[in-house]
Amino acid sequence: MEHRRLGNTDLNVSRIGFGAATLGNEFGPTDPLQDARAVDVALEQGVNYFDVSPYYGLTLAEQRLGAALKGKRDQAVLSTKCGRYGRAEFDFSARRVKAGFEDSLLRLRTDYVDLLLAHDCEFVPERQVIEETLPALRDLQSQGKARYIGITGYSPANLMRIAAACPVDVVLSYCRYNLLNTQMSDALIPFARKQGIGLINASPLNMGLLTPQGAPEWHPAPPEVREAAQTIVRMCRERGVDVVGIALRFATSDPYVASTLVGMATEGDVLANVRALDVPLDEDLVRELQAAVGPALNGSWPSGLPENQS
Repeated sequence: MEHRRLGNTDLNVSRIGFGAATLGNEFGPTDPLQDARAVDVALEQGVNYFDVSPYYGLTLAEQRLGAALKGKRDQAVLSTKCGRYGRAEFDFSARRVKAGFEDSLLRLRTDYVDLLLAHDCEFVPERQVIEETLPALRDLQSQGKARYIGITGYSPANLMRIAAACPVDVVLSYCRYNLLNTQMSDALIPFARKQGIGLINASPLNMGLLTPQGAPEWHPAPPEVREAAQTIVRMCRERGVDVVGIALRFATSDPYVASTLVGMATEGDVLANVRALDVPLDEDLVRELQAAVGPALNGSWPSGLPENQS
C-alpha cells in the first residue's frame, strides 16, 4: 500500500482510507463482527487512515470503530468530525464542538485524534466557521487532543474561502473528484498545493452512483446526473470492466491528493478496494466514459446555505 504525506503535516496516510460511515449503517445494516474484521484486514493491508463522524449512524459508527480499534489505536491515523450531528442538525458553536468532541473521544476509546474536521461547512455561515469553530479546534489542538484540524464540505469554493481566511491543516472534499465530476482539479487542488494544505478526496463512487446497484434513495443527485452514472455503469458492464475498480483507480490518480476515502464494511470490501489499486488506469476508457455523459459531466446539486454554493 502506498502512503502519501498529508500536506505539511507529519502524517503519512494510505492511498485509500477506510470510510467508516458504513459502520453506522448509512448504506444498509452491517454486522459488527464483520465491521471489526474489516478494520483488522485493512490494517493488515496497509490501510492506516480511518475517518468517521458522530453524524454517521448518529454516533453508532464512532462506537463501532472505537471498539474495532481497541488495542490497535497506535496503528491508525484516526479522524473524526464535529459540527454536524444529524441530517438537519448543525451546531458549529465553540461550546458544542468542544463538548461533542469529548463525547467522540469516549466513543472512540482514545484521548486524542490525528485529525479533527468541521463537518459540512457549507451548512452554516462562513463567518462562524472562521471566527468561532476553527479557533475552538485550534484550542483543542493546543491541548493535544487533536494533532491537526481542518474542514470538510461539498462546495470547493466555500472550502477555499474559509481556508484562505483562516489557515487549516487539512481539507476534505467529497464527490468532486471521480468519473462523474473532476471539479476538485479546477481550483481546489492547485490552491491546497500552494498553501501546503493536506487534501483528502471522499466518495470516489459519488455516494453510490457509480456502482452496479446504483445510488440509495436519499441521494441528492438530479436525474441527469443519475442517468450519466447509469451510462458509465452500463458501458463498463458491456466492456467487461469493473466500474467500481476503474472509478476507484481514477479517483486516486492525482498525486497531491493524499488519500481517497472509500466506504468499507467487510473483509471482501477491503480486499477488493486494495486490489483495484494494482490495475493500471485505462485512460482511453476514462476519456470514452466521460465523453459519453456529455454535459452531465461535472453535474452537481445544491447543498447547504445558498450563499455558500458558489
